Amino acid sequence: MQVGLFFGSFNPIHIGHLAIANYMVSFTDLDEVWFVISPLNPFKKKAKLLAEYHRFELVSRAIEQDDRLNASNIEFNLPKPSFTIDTIAYLKEKHPNVDFTLIMGADQLPSLHKWKNPDQLIKEVNFMVYPRPGFDHHPLSDQAEFTCVDAPLLEISASFIRKAIANGKDVRHFLHAKVWEYVEEMNFYK
Repeated sequence: MQVGLFFGSFNPIHIGHLAIANYMVSFTDLDEVWFVISPLNPFKKKAKLLAEYHRFELVSRAIEQDDRLNASNIEFNLPKPSFTIDTIAYLKEKHPNVDFTLIMGADQLPSLHKWKNPDQLIKEVNFMVYPRPGFDHHPLSDQAEFTCVDAPLLEISASFIRKAIANGKDVRHFLHAKVWEYVEEMNFYK
């Protein structure tokens, strides 16, 4: 089985995330995409991060009707901060018959060298890189470990959504309906 790992804070998960995951399972050889909710990204501040269980609930609600997509809280029980290489090692041990591919945006490539053990990570998994505004991903096309996909370019970010909600804007169409309901019900980001 081919599984794409889509790591992120998902604070909140939005239609951009869902479109990328849908593209990956519909237009590549991936059978499933697992949304790996990161408790704390080593490169981000915790200040405006919803609790882990709320972000897991948001992802679960967003994907509940698509069997090709899964919410993973695997990093909740691993040492923090979470490092991708450690999570990959753990997942490979737990799922020896699964081939994992790391899904990442082209905007993350310039900082890949700052990740924990990046050379080892590149040996452990393949990468599917999707476009992000202002970042070219095709120069990697000649490297076997990197597959550049021409997924739709969506200029949506979780920080934009959080800021818009804080400013009283209606962003319901940027989120899955069940995610919007939960965000409204819990008064998140206001």
